[in-house]
Amino acid sequence: MDFQTAIRQGIPSELPAAKSPNPDWSHAPKRKDILREEEKVLALKNALRYFPKKWHAELALEFASELKHYGRIYMYRFKPDYDMYARPISEYPAQCQQAAAIMLMIQNNLDPAVAQHPDELITYGGNGAVFQNWAQYLLTMQYLSEMTENQSLHMYSGHPMGLFPSHPDAPRVVVTNGMVIPNYSKPDDWERFNALGVSQYGQMTAGSYMYIGPQGIVHGTTITVLNALRKVGAKPNSGALFVTAGLGGMSGAQPKAGNIAGCVSVTAEVNPAASRKRHAQGWVDELISDIDQLVSRVKEAKAAQETVSIAYEGNVVEVWEAFDKEGIYIDLGSDQTSLHNPWAGGYYPVQLGFEEANEMMANQPEEFKALVQESLRRHAAAVNKHTAKGTYFFDYGNAFLLEASRAGADVMNPEPTIGREFKYPSYVQDIMGPMCFDYGFGPFRWVCSSGQAEDLAETDRIASEVLSKMAETAPAEIRQQMEDNIRWIEAAGANKMVVGSQARILYADSQGRIEIAKAFNKAIKAGKIGPVVLGRDHHDVSGTDSPYRETSNIYDGSQFTADMAIQNVIGDSFRGATWVSIHNGGGVGWGEVINGGFGMLLDGSEAANRRLENMLLYDVNNGIARRSWARNEGAVFAIKREMERTPGLKITLPEESDIDLSQILKD
Repeated sequence: MDFQTAIRQGIPSELPAAKSPNPDWSHAPKRKDILREEEKVLALKNALRYFPKKWHAELALEFASELKHYGRIYMYRFKPDYDMYARPISEYPAQCQQAAAIMLMIQNNLDPAVAQHPDELITYGGNGAVFQNWAQYLLTMQYLSEMTENQSLHMYSGHPMGLFPSHPDAPRVVVTNGMVIPNYSKPDDWERFNALGVSQYGQMTAGSYMYIGPQGIVHGTTITVLNALRKVGAKPNSGALFVTAGLGGMSGAQPKAGNIAGCVSVTAEVNPAASRKRHAQGWVDELISDIDQLVSRVKEAKAAQETVSIAYEGNVVEVWEAFDKEGIYIDLGSDQTSLHNPWAGGYYPVQLGFEEANEMMANQPEEFKALVQESLRRHAAAVNKHTAKGTYFFDYGNAFLLEASRAGADVMNPEPTIGREFKYPSYVQDIMGPMCFDYGFGPFRWVCSSGQAEDLAETDRIASEVLSKMAETAPAEIRQQMEDNIRWIEAAGANKMVVGSQARILYADSQGRIEIAKAFNKAIKAGKIGPVVLGRDHHDVSGTDSPYRETSNIYDGSQFTADMAIQNVIGDSFRGATWVSIHNGGGVGWGEVINGGFGMLLDGSEAANRRLENMLLYDVNNGIARRSWARNEGAVFAIKREMERTPGLKITLPEESDIDLSQILKD
């Protein structure tokens, strides 16, 4: 059966042969056995409802086995036989080009070169799923092949509820992931609902079909490390040392970012499959599995002022402790393991080897949790020894400080203030928030749907030209960010960022995003490039409410509210987005964050021009307005500047008080 016929078929008419997970790929760890007996029966009923009754007897046994051995029902049997990757948009069977673009993005998220656990439909972060099972994938692709521009597909946590009549300016797809009632939003609730097959964790860009491989986080990490080096007065290519952990989907970007920023980086990774994958892809220069060899190599690299990335195949706690013992000075320190998911593979305790830990987390979850918390206390103690010597340590928004505090580690601020409860800052508090988000700079991205490297090179050239022209008149407040991103886009091709689709990312403000998008649309109309899909990371100015990451530099008490993310996805949906998404749990943990995203197809039409101007303006300035109301100086500057440029934009501005309010309370 050819590819297009297979897509149109959806659930196959004949029961396919049973399949096993691919032994050459990384697989999700066995999930916790959390369902009661009657709930396991319900999980089987929920899975079987996708299939005709004549198959139920055979499938029930198979699905029961999957539930027992993996803790989930993935329906491996129904994984399609065709290769999974982003094909050129013209190869997808579709009634409208917008639907074809979404199909392309879904397949990119599941490409084995991109996805962390492709057989389990998990893109990154250990649990960031595109779908819960393969039946959902098959049905969704079938619906997209049938969809017209007068229909919208509504996705409930990976399940395609169906096509509903709508209109051409409506989103073609509306995605929700993990939208559970707040009282049922704890980690064990996710385990239960996901095992039942009724909810899923979409991370940020996994469940919204907008992940572009590690490139997205490479750029954000590069900007972070560049500015962190500036904070400590370390110049590029001076032998400055950055120590961190994690080489999975998102965290795999760290060594590449360290190379671009010009430092020595050591990234610890307990899973050899992950470290070797990044090495094979060229994202990390060297692999070392012996701690004494690592110490020797790092001393050599620092002395020679090398720029080199090293993956240590072991636990990062060993690195912090060994470097303290050996007197190796660490300039920058962080951690990017998936601590939003600490009990199910997001963080591995130093006391156990990788396989031993996987076995214990599935079969002895309480004992495993105790070891994780003991490891976090030891981890934090080692970090504290280095920061006492001058190391700049920052939380990378992965809930390291939050989970360490819950474990009783010494990470709390002895003199806490609102938003500064921890001893160490979030990188958003010190770097990304005041330097980027408050001014509207965030991760704007695009995908060339032709699949042609030539198209990507042309979009790089266009974006560089647009930004360079804007930089000529940019105010001083944003000039550094403009220059960093011009340098980034000029070197992007040479840095070989592409994994999967022909995609690119850079940080731009509202004006930059609109001008770049308009220039793309003009080039598409002229036939210079094929259609382009616009999007962004949810880790942006206004897409995400996350008190320990994206909104951690908001100090008016509203960092725990989620109005901004909800307003963002609703506002984008009627301003022209091709698809919109809203998730619970992306990046820092289930119940800890609400985040929204979008996708938009540019096809060279006047309608696309109208949509991009309307939607991109709102998508960014919604967040700037909220940050301005929180009294963030950069955001006040940015929203005033935008109001001067944009007729019809009128934002409520805060009045600052210079009264000693503490004294008034005492009187």
